[in-house]
Amino acid sequence: MAALFACRPDSGPILIGLAGPFTDSVGAPMLRAARLAVQQINGAGGIRGRPVQLVARDDFGDPDSAVSVASYLVGRGVVAVVGDVYSGTTLAAAPVYNGAGILQISPSSTAPQLSQAGKWTFRVCPSDVRQARALARFAVDRLGLHKGTILYLNTDYGRGLRHMFDEEFSRLGGQIDAEAPYLAPHPEVAAYLERAARRDRSDFIFLAGNQDEAAAILEQARTLKIAMPFLGGDGLEGLQRLGPVGNGTYISNGYLSDFDSPENHRFVAEYETAYPRAGPPSQAAAATFDVLHLLQREMTWVGTDRRKLRDAVAEVGRQRPAFHGVTGDIAFDEHGDVPEQRVVIGQVANGAIRAVEGL
Repeated sequence: MAALFACRPDSGPILIGLAGPFTDSVGAPMLRAARLAVQQINGAGGIRGRPVQLVARDDFGDPDSAVSVASYLVGRGVVAVVGDVYSGTTLAAAPVYNGAGILQISPSSTAPQLSQAGKWTFRVCPSDVRQARALARFAVDRLGLHKGTILYLNTDYGRGLRHMFDEEFSRLGGQIDAEAPYLAPHPEVAAYLERAARRDRSDFIFLAGNQDEAAAILEQARTLKIAMPFLGGDGLEGLQRLGPVGNGTYISNGYLSDFDSPENHRFVAEYETAYPRAGPPSQAAAATFDVLHLLQREMTWVGTDRRKLRDAVAEVGRQRPAFHGVTGDIAFDEHGDVPEQRVVIGQVANGAIRAVEGL
């Protein structure tokens, strides 16, 4: 009888997948936060008396690897997956999870296309559309800026962010003086920066790209003595860790570690106690922590049947209570988005980023 009981599908550990680029500076905090959340869940007795077992696989930030990871996690029989981190990897893996009927919740994928990735795919962060609009309003209303230059990474992410910022900034009466693409990892933008400085018409430069290229562009701008403010989306997260070159840059995101809420104060303290040398938690870390505790809540109510779990999560914020987490209130719409999730804008200063808008 003991052997038969041990083989029952509802008696062993609950497998939850985790997919992300754990070897880079964006994915590593996600893995740390996931382990912290699972430790807390299991320390409190697990879910319906069953322990949670994390099945973590590194996708290296590569879409092809993300598909392989998704196939592996489906084969392992996970109940749900937290991931991926980047929009490209999340979108690449989404057909695998949707085809298998496995819930996929991304902590940090912001591409607008994710809204149409499938009914099994969700996210818990504000989209590029909302971030670009928030940055445009911030530039006009808070900083009083009315003319700007856009430098954008020539990818879906960079082009999309550039278009949405341009559209909202223009609607608010602003004017884009010049736009120019660049390529990673070595952006050749000195000529565009020199032109912006020489013409003296732009009040700011908007960087639609990622932190590494942004750091290189800012280095070039400092060499040219360009003092106008720089703004960018959540792709610039982590710029504060790259030295004084990022000082003064404004960055949008869905979370900053100085959020003033009881949930966040507790999470930051627990994270820093568990990982004293890791620095403050990132957006991907905080959102991953939230997703795992959200899954804990829903599985406590409906169990581990994949269809029932997906349907329960889809109703969070509508037919079921919103989830009050570290990143704020999580409430999904019919597309698996969190349309009311706040956008916060921070400014880099001396190795840290501090919220200046959106709290």
